[in-house]
Amino acid sequence: MKLAPLSMQIRKLARTRLGLQKLRPGQLDAVKALTKGRDVLVVMPTGAGKSAVYQLAGLMLDGPTVVVSPLIALQRDQLANLARNGEEAGLGAVAVNSAQSRLRTHEAWETLTAGDAEFVFLAPEQLANQSVLEKLAELKVSLLVVDEAHCVSAWGHDFRPDYLRIGDVIETLGRPRVVALTATAAPPVRAEIVERLRMDDPVKIVTGFDRPNLELEVKRFTKAQYKEKAVVERVAELEGSGLVYSATRRSTEEYAEELRTRGRRARAYHAGLKAAEREEVHQAFLAGELDVVVATSAFGMGINKADVRFVVHADVPDSIDSYYQEIGRAGRDGAPALASLYYRPEDLSLRNFFASGGPNDELLSQVANAVRKHTKADGSVAATEVREELELSHTKLTNAINLLEQAGAVTVGENSELAYTDVAVPASAAVAAAEEIDEEHTRMDKSRVEMMRGYAETVGCRRQFLLGYFGEELTTPDGMCGNCDTCKSGSAAEQEAEGETVAPEFAALGFDTNERVRHREWGPGVVMRDEADRITVLFEQVGYRTLALAALAADATLLVREE
Repeated sequence: MKLAPLSMQIRKLARTRLGLQKLRPGQLDAVKALTKGRDVLVVMPTGAGKSAVYQLAGLMLDGPTVVVSPLIALQRDQLANLARNGEEAGLGAVAVNSAQSRLRTHEAWETLTAGDAEFVFLAPEQLANQSVLEKLAELKVSLLVVDEAHCVSAWGHDFRPDYLRIGDVIETLGRPRVVALTATAAPPVRAEIVERLRMDDPVKIVTGFDRPNLELEVKRFTKAQYKEKAVVERVAELEGSGLVYSATRRSTEEYAEELRTRGRRARAYHAGLKAAEREEVHQAFLAGELDVVVATSAFGMGINKADVRFVVHADVPDSIDSYYQEIGRAGRDGAPALASLYYRPEDLSLRNFFASGGPNDELLSQVANAVRKHTKADGSVAATEVREELELSHTKLTNAINLLEQAGAVTVGENSELAYTDVAVPASAAVAAAEEIDEEHTRMDKSRVEMMRGYAETVGCRRQFLLGYFGEELTTPDGMCGNCDTCKSGSAAEQEAEGETVAPEFAALGFDTNERVRHREWGPGVVMRDEADRITVLFEQVGYRTLALAALAADATLLVREE
């Protein structure tokens, strides 16, 4: 019997097993590429259907699918989504994580071994467990999914050291096909995802960052109390369900209380709540039993609620990457939705403080000396032994080891065995090299804060600014979106008109978006945004910088194209 063309097979599978009557842009091409044996990098906006890519590919391929997902709450959302489609559709799924009982984990492995589950969800730290790797290797995994793949990139806004192990894991599992999924990855981040995951000539599916149905606006304030009052008054009047993001746990509680006094069904959500209470808030919001969730950035990743009508930021986020991801939770049904930022310039100082929060030299020194001592005596040491010896949390040890590894001072072997690269080199030298790398990360993070300031304070089209940050251009004839506050007020048109009179003076420079360049002082970078009289470049060592074309025209050697 002759098989139907691959595209028809995938579409039929989408209808009969996932209930999808029509595939969205990029989904079919991604699934076809994976089915044909290619690795795939998928960059799609929040709500654009990234999960369907790995679900369809998993069903097309023989052997189970491993999904590496950074948060247990996100894993639960994905498991619940699969459960809604029913195990009878072949969408059985299990999780292996530290939050569930040993019995539950044992049952999960038995289900996988029996072939009764297609998908297994793991947190990245589980991949440091040799027992887990051995079990996965026995299952003959056909597809490895890296969700929130920007977490693997040091250029990314949400870098997670545990993600660095995934490249080794892929080799250990016999090189299954790999699909990396993310909603927020500028071109340099995409390149690092491919490199870190050792993807083999991947097909890159980038559907674009524009969300035209989102109305963008910024409300600016000078006094905190006026801003807080305005947030409450506005959210109390907005129709439909929505999210309010705030910087601190205390403020989420206060905003939620104020909104309840004004008749909104509101609850706070933050990492300080008990797991059961967080789950209760989560489920109540999904079920429509709450109008508003007031949350820190801990809430929202993987939320599968299509009819969120507004996302209000009561405080400025740490980066445009975070902001884009968070506002992407609004209007996933395609209907109009509001993304509003309540901005006070002084609030950026808090974000700059958080951007400086890497491991200190004392912690790095303790870890480096401990690993060096054990390496001299035994050749290596288990990470758990170092953690217990120094009485450190998993996160603190992982962050320190990651920096020391990037500095070339420490290697991480199977089952998280640590070894000092050269015991003849004192720990002080390793610490100095690690601190230099940490300073680069800090400069990058602070530059992202400054780009957030640029978005909040621009008088030009806000959508154009957002897209430019990710290396894209607005395709409208006049370069404006018409659905942001600056376009509606006319200030964007005024800036566009002014820019047109300046641009010809620098036309000969001709820097293009996504072009690689090198600065005399700041080193290599990528042009992210090209305006009439300036360009924005993402530099590897110092982060985002905006350069006046007048300065570049006056000094031809300041910024040159990479060969």
